Amino acid sequence: MLKNLRGRVVNKVEMHKFSFSKELQLHVLEIKPNRPFTSPVEFEESMQEAALALQENVCHNFGARLLGTGMHPLLKLDETRVWPHRDRQIYKAYDEIFSLKRYGWVNIQSYQLNLPYSDEESGVILHNLIASVLPYLPAIAASSPAYEGRLGEDVDNRLRFYKENQREIPSITFDVIPEYAETFSDYREKVIGGYSKDLVMAGADKRLLYKEWINSRGVIFRFDRKALEIRVLDEQECVKSDVALSCFIRALLRGLLKDEHHLIEREVLINNFNSVVKDGFRAKVSDPRGKTAREVCSLLLKVADKNGSDEERKFIPLIRKRINNGSLSEIIRERIVRKAQRTDIREAMLNIYLKLTESLIENRPYF
Repeated sequence: MLKNLRGRVVNKVEMHKFSFSKELQLHVLEIKPNRPFTSPVEFEESMQEAALALQENVCHNFGARLLGTGMHPLLKLDETRVWPHRDRQIYKAYDEIFSLKRYGWVNIQSYQLNLPYSDEESGVILHNLIASVLPYLPAIAASSPAYEGRLGEDVDNRLRFYKENQREIPSITFDVIPEYAETFSDYREKVIGGYSKDLVMAGADKRLLYKEWINSRGVIFRFDRKALEIRVLDEQECVKSDVALSCFIRALLRGLLKDEHHLIEREVLINNFNSVVKDGFRAKVSDPRGKTAREVCSLLLKVADKNGSDEERKFIPLIRKRINNGSLSEIIRERIVRKAQRTDIREAMLNIYLKLTESLIENRPYF
C-alpha cells in the first residue's frame, strides 16, 4: 500500500493534511494529522478524507477493505508479522527482551489521543486528572470482543493483553494506571529513569533507553510535543466515533479543571481499571461517584456535557448512546452470539465485521 502511494517502500507517506505511517505490525497503518486539529469538525473531515484515500488504495490494488476496532477478529497469531523495513532493529531489540510474537504487541489497534499542555504546572495537573478518570475510559471505548475466531474472556481484550505484554520489565507498563506526577524532573528520574535502568539490567539495546515513548502507562508525557498521550482507547469503528471520544474527554477534563476534584488512591484506580477491562460498564468499582462503571461514566458525562463547546456538544450524544446501550465491544459480542445461534461463529463474525467495514467508509457509528 505504501509502495503504491510513494513508488517505493517507506515508513511514512505525507499527504497535505495527514500522513500514513508504519509502526510495529505489518498489517496495520496509522493515520496521523500533520498538525494539531483546530476543531472537532476539522478532525472529522481530515481523518475521514484520509480513511477514504486509504480505502481506495486497498480496494483498487488488493480488493480488500479497511477495518477499525481494537483487534482483528479472525487473524491468528502465527499469521501476524512485524514490519521488516526501517526501524526493524528497534523491533528486534524489543523482541530479544519481550518476544513480539504474542498478543499485546500484534493484532492491536489503539486510538491515541494527544492533549496539549502549556507549562509544567498545567501539564502535571492535567496528567493527574487524566490518571484519575483513566480506569473508566475503556468502558466507553472498548471495541475488541473477539480474536482468532472466538470471543475473548474480557470486554476489552486489547487491554487485557496490553497489561501483560511487557511483564518481563513491569516498570514500563506499571499496571497501566500511572503514578501521580509532582514535577517534570521527578517524573523523568523516577518513571523514565526507572524503566531505563531496568532495561539496562535486562541487557537492552541502548536505543531503548531514556526514551519517553517506551513508557507504556495509560497516559504518558510526550515532552517532545508538549502533550499528554492517552493510550487506553481502542480504535473505534469510524472517525466520527473517535471524534466523539475526543470531545467527551476534552470537555470532561475542562470541567474537572474548573471544579475541585479529589484524586483517588492509585491502588483503587488499578482495581477499578482491571474490573472495567474485564466487565465493561457492568464492572463494580470503588468510587464515590458510583458503584458501577456505568454509574461513574454517567456522572462524568454530565460534567462533559456541562463544559463542552458548541461543536463538542454535537458529538457528545454518541457517548451518551454508548453509556446507555453498551460499548462497541459489548454490542458486537451480543450480535455475534445472537447470529451464532443460527450459523457457526466464524460466519457470525464475518457478518458483523463486514458491516463494521461499511461503518468506517460511511463514517456511520454502529449501534
